[in-house]
Amino acid sequence: MRKLPVSCFIISKNEGDRIARTIRSVRPWVDEVVVVDSESTDDTVSVALAEGCRVITQTWLGFGGQKRFAEDQCRNAWVFNVDADEVVTPELEREIIAVFASGTPEFVAYGMPLQMVYPGSLKPRPLARDQWYIRLYDRRVVRFRQSNVHDAVVTDGYRIGRFKSPMHHYSMRSFADMKRKLNERTWLLVENAGRNSKGTMGTRLLSEFPMNFFKYYFVRRHCMGGFKGLRYASIQARYRFLKIYRIWRTLGRTGSAGNSASRAT
Repeated sequence: MRKLPVSCFIISKNEGDRIARTIRSVRPWVDEVVVVDSESTDDTVSVALAEGCRVITQTWLGFGGQKRFAEDQCRNAWVFNVDADEVVTPELEREIIAVFASGTPEFVAYGMPLQMVYPGSLKPRPLARDQWYIRLYDRRVVRFRQSNVHDAVVTDGYRIGRFKSPMHHYSMRSFADMKRKLNERTWLLVENAGRNSKGTMGTRLLSEFPMNFFKYYFVRRHCMGGFKGLRYASIQARYRFLKIYRIWRTLGRTGSAGNSASRAT
């Protein structure tokens, strides 16, 4: 197979148990795979090297900063970002190859759906509707935002292409792992929150859980996932509520959500 003039980059930390699957979904058709590892203590680096990747160790710079650093390590102008818990489907691979068939792609960036795969499942639930992200782009034109919390490509008004086929997202090793990750992410969001009104946050305490449960269970169609879908939607709603509660508690102590929060729920 002729390889595309695309560098795939992956940021990692302690992903040795699953990064090989991710790499193998892109290695046959991209020019290079660059893994930027933030000081893993497991075998992530050795696994990535064995899979033929170029590996660079970089102390954590925040979500946006780490991905911007990874962009700079790539030798191609066109880059494709895949996280270490994601797998490119054969259908998406064919769509990506097709946009390079005539040379330079029509758009400067392309987005695609990501479909959640529950722990213990082999494929997404029926009619899955999860996130949509821009992951394939010309880094000379658009790049990831410099942010500690968010990792999104800033498109600056450029027209964006859309792929229909998804990547599969194996974000949870277990539901306990999901809770751990959400708890860490929630505290990060609290610590990076801007100034908020205590009254506004107090009002949101009443609506945050039911609103988010409805969003995940019905709008994002986790209702199609059986008991696992119910559990997933409930956990997501709980941690969305906890984020608002923790900001509200912090405002009560400091008057500003921009200061460090006491880690007590």
